[in-house]
Amino acid sequence: MLTTDPIADFLTRIRNAIKARKKYVDIPSSKMKEGLAEILKTNNYIKDYNVIEDNKQNILRIHLQYVNGIPSITGLKKVSKPGLRIYAGKDEIPKVLNGLGISIISTSKGLMTDKQARKESVGGEVICQVW
Repeated sequence: MLTTDPIADFLTRIRNAIKARKKYVDIPSSKMKEGLAEILKTNNYIKDYNVIEDNKQNILRIHLQYVNGIPSITGLKKVSKPGLRIYAGKDEIPKVLNGLGISIISTSKGLMTDKQARKESVGGEVICQVW
């Protein structure tokens, strides 16, 4: 299946799995999606992820995290879209819910959260927001 925006598909699959109370969700893998999953794991939004190798594209399995039946991820929002890219300079990086959530930014130094980007003093494309 050909998708025009694989990151939006990644976020939608996670959002749908959380609404359906699934323990894990399988997503076609890429380096960008693995980087997003790593950031979600380090910020305690998901339990874990692993890559299942097959003879095609590989599958990224994301194990969702629930605390007392409540999902750790309450919201996901795609910011930059293929038709309208959103960039932020080092001084314009957006905060999510006054710092309660994270923005994931694609910088020249790789994918990082808004807090890391401010600390490293770099800007880039705002990929998505998670809270």
